[in-house]
Amino acid sequence: MLWIDPRSSIRKSLLTLLLPAAIALMVAAWIVHGLLLERMARGFVEDRLQDEVAFLEHQLRQSGPDEIRDIAAGDYFEEVFHHAFALRIGEQMHSSPELWTPALQPLLVDAHSGFVRETRAGADAAIADFLAYRKALTLDGEPVVIVVAEDLTTLHHSQQELHIWTAVVSGILLALLLLAIWQAIRLSLRSVGRLQQGLTSLQSGASHRLDVNAPAEFQPLIRQLNHLLDTLDQRLTRSRDALANLSHSVKTPVSAIRQVLEDDTRALDPEMRQHLAQRLSDIDRQLESEMRRSRFAGPQAGKAGQPVNQARELLWMLGRLYPDKNFELDTELAPETRWPIEEHDLNEILGNLLDNAGKWAKRSAVVELTESGDRLMITVEDDGAGVNRDALPDLGTRGVRLDQQTPGHGLGLAIVREITERYGGNLNFTTSSHGGLRAMASFPGVDRGIKQ
Repeated sequence: MLWIDPRSSIRKSLLTLLLPAAIALMVAAWIVHGLLLERMARGFVEDRLQDEVAFLEHQLRQSGPDEIRDIAAGDYFEEVFHHAFALRIGEQMHSSPELWTPALQPLLVDAHSGFVRETRAGADAAIADFLAYRKALTLDGEPVVIVVAEDLTTLHHSQQELHIWTAVVSGILLALLLLAIWQAIRLSLRSVGRLQQGLTSLQSGASHRLDVNAPAEFQPLIRQLNHLLDTLDQRLTRSRDALANLSHSVKTPVSAIRQVLEDDTRALDPEMRQHLAQRLSDIDRQLESEMRRSRFAGPQAGKAGQPVNQARELLWMLGRLYPDKNFELDTELAPETRWPIEEHDLNEILGNLLDNAGKWAKRSAVVELTESGDRLMITVEDDGAGVNRDALPDLGTRGVRLDQQTPGHGLGLAIVREITERYGGNLNFTTSSHGGLRAMASFPGVDRGIKQ
């Protein structure tokens, strides 16, 4: 939500969201309870009034013409009924108890059936609020009006008392709910404390990796942090190995060249000059190789390349380098598609594979970029002479060149294999459908983490 500061603490954010929601829900439940209580009470009263009117009507219909007035004038219904009632038979009116006479007798004048709700104000009103049910009928040719009523004041007092007690209980439950929410947040955030302790232990050197029993929501973060630590360790190891290899490879030829140059008793003939130039060329090649290897980043958090755009740029450049050959891109990926491969590493893979295809192709080379399930694939094919099936396993081995006539040092495919393996992928070589070489680099897809 926009009104919550993303930099605020998780505890504060949860309390900001949950506490008002809990209070609002409890208040809404209390209001709904009051409305339902009112509806149920009125429904109950209405049913009782209708039942007693039906009972009174039945008794009147069972009586003879002469008995109706005696029943109305007597105290039969006063003994049986729990509510106030009034009768009008012809022009004769009777109501009970007497306290209700001023309120009910005006209702006997109207001959319409149904419920009547009246509220009377003033000090002289004995009945302030009541609900009545009136029914008009004809018995033996005489009009009869029956009214049964109940005082709602007492009922309202009972409802209010129950509603107040409900509010008290709701307040207690709300306090318990808030306490439970606070405790749940406190317990849930213990994993953050454990994660902080793990980071402190990692910083102090007590541990090498984060090994925390954290909830599922934190597992992608822990995996990514450990992956980042592995990447940094790998890069540090590669840098140290590259420095050691470079020192070992360069030290001997440099010493030999220095001895030759420092020996002023011996002239430099053309053969010696050519030998020294060759040695310097070897040193330069070794330096270039180690520098390229040191630039391989490997998987890094937050680093991604755009394979489609990068492939198009390389194809344009190779088209200028090999103008007599046709380079094509075959993909259904959008130009803005991003792969979790560092941009420089992706350029090394595409560049070396396409350069190799450009060297050997007769007329055309095709690069295909695909996403299949959880795999990302780069496929480069050419229509050249191809490679003998027995020699395919040797491709990608550092320093191995199957054709010594073509310029190169045999490092391109080896670099592709090294980068691919650092990303957890693999590089395979097969025979192309066009007769040439088919190289396919396959990488694991993005870890999408927990679904929301």
